[in-house]
Amino acid sequence: MDISTEQLVGQIHASPVRLVLAVSGGGSRALAALLEMPGASRTVLEAMVPYSEPAMISLIGGRPDGFCSPRAARAMAMAAFGRAYEYAPESSPVGLACTAGLATDRPKRGPHRAHVALQSVSRTATWSLQLEKGRRSRAEEEAVVSRLVLNAVAEACGLSQRLPLDLCGDEQVEPTETVAPKPWQNLLLGRKDVIVQGGKPASVLFPGAFNPMHVGHRRMMEIAREMLETPIAPEISIVNVDKPPLDYFEIERRTKQFASDQPVLLTRAATFEEKSRLFPGAVFLVGADTLRRIADPRYYAEDPVACRAALQRIAERGCRFLVFGRDVGTGFVRLCDLDLPEPLRAICREVPAARFREDVSSTAIRRSGRW
Repeated sequence: MDISTEQLVGQIHASPVRLVLAVSGGGSRALAALLEMPGASRTVLEAMVPYSEPAMISLIGGRPDGFCSPRAARAMAMAAFGRAYEYAPESSPVGLACTAGLATDRPKRGPHRAHVALQSVSRTATWSLQLEKGRRSRAEEEAVVSRLVLNAVAEACGLSQRLPLDLCGDEQVEPTETVAPKPWQNLLLGRKDVIVQGGKPASVLFPGAFNPMHVGHRRMMEIAREMLETPIAPEISIVNVDKPPLDYFEIERRTKQFASDQPVLLTRAATFEEKSRLFPGAVFLVGADTLRRIADPRYYAEDPVACRAALQRIAERGCRFLVFGRDVGTGFVRLCDLDLPEPLRAICREVPAARFREDVSSTAIRRSGRW
């Protein structure tokens, strides 16, 4: 026997889970269903509708490759989880999000679809649904998506019952889930600053997002091993200065690009000053574009004094940089082309352009759809 929306919401409000929700483009009826029933304050910590592009960018800290995508939904859910954990850290907090592109009052070129994401301490999950175009009115599509959102809330609360979605033809919900091992959970919650996967840590680190890893990354590690005669360990920070932390799906996808015996460091060190504190005496592999940002006062609240002090601390901790030239869109930039403060230049060593030049970027690969 099918359960009604009122019955499911009643069970949700009776559970101990507390959550922050963010919906964009669809799913707003789910908010109404949760808030109009008695007991909503036991469940809903906050609800957000970042409908415009600036509002979405503000929530997730940057422009996504696509506003209606599983990755955008996961970024929204992670931002919501961060707020839920801040508000109620001891109450099994959950971030839940929906981004949708539904029927409008003007011709729509792309498919009608919705992506719902859940982020908790232990897992990242998504549910994606493509609706048959022209089959339903906007209100009918909204009803389907809102039931999908409520079913995700029920999942977060550990409930077994679900609302019927009344799908048509070939429509089906495509679920994904990544369950985090305990070390990842401790890293996300800030109980650990660094964990090592796949082997012993190294003294030469290659910080990067590796989203995705490409031939340039591989060549940099190969050349560094030859020049420094020591193993190289990639380092991925799950936190960013302006963006939500990486979700578990992203952590798994990026770390799986490396061989099982390759040591990979996962950290909470968003800046090189923080990395130098965690890894004193380390050599960091960087591109010339990254090195230029390290020396830019814009990344230190426009404070040149703070910038120079951070660079001085990096140097005092015995850290150094092995610098690779990069094509920055306006030409190939090398270490010698950069105007750097002396505390930074003194700890840099350049890889000759004759030895390394790979004009490829992760951003270009993502935008091309090749990954």
